[in-house]
Amino acid sequence: MKELTSLKNPVVQAARALDTAKERTRQGAFLCDGEHMAGEALTVCPERVRTLFVEQGCEERFAALLAKAPAGAEVYAVPGNVMAAISQVKTPQGIAAVVELPGSVPLNEQTGRLMLLENVQDPGNVGTILRTLDAAGFSGCILTPGCADPFAPKALRATMGSALRIPITFAEDTAAAVRSLNERGYATIAAALDGEPFYEREALGEKVCVLIGNEGQGLTREAQTACTHRYKLPMRGGSESLNAGIAAAVMMYDLMNR
Repeated sequence: MKELTSLKNPVVQAARALDTAKERTRQGAFLCDGEHMAGEALTVCPERVRTLFVEQGCEERFAALLAKAPAGAEVYAVPGNVMAAISQVKTPQGIAAVVELPGSVPLNEQTGRLMLLENVQDPGNVGTILRTLDAAGFSGCILTPGCADPFAPKALRATMGSALRIPITFAEDTAAAVRSLNERGYATIAAALDGEPFYEREALGEKVCVLIGNEGQGLTREAQTACTHRYKLPMRGGSESLNAGIAAAVMMYDLMNR
């Protein structure tokens, strides 16, 4: 284990910069901040862990995690002020990992039940949906360019590590992606306020993809037209719509159970 004490050290500066999308893309990496997220990275994809930072005095506390560090990773002990600068939260937990970004999974390699997000801009919603689809037993997620970055700090924290486990496809064109899934025998479901009642749907099988759109505008007309089905959740109270993450969760769990 090496020591780093200066905020001006290039390794520290590179880690600090990972809170911006530009730097995540340039470095091909993101930061797993805290005991849970660093632990997830070291368990799920240890081969992608490039660097580990541990706050001085916390080495014994995190000994089990540090033991999982892959042979090629650099491990640094840093003082509290350096850890605070690297960390993306107000109260650092004393450990963080720089992890290599995964590549976009080719769409034709995505199988099972899927979720497609079109222009979902809130990183909390993107992260929550990834966490929920992981919990519900869906197999993968497709994101369009207008979506929040799932490896941004807020989104990543909301995933609670699911972004490390779920295959993600970054698709350039929603309608084209939907048509490709249709050709493979998928039932593609547009969540639409003027769709058919969701709970009165026909049996759809395992090859299903749910589409959730932008928080304010919903799915584009092109995306809806490309889908094989359009469904709405019942609104029995005064609200006209549901939060994107909640709507996705309700639909995913019901599709898994029926």
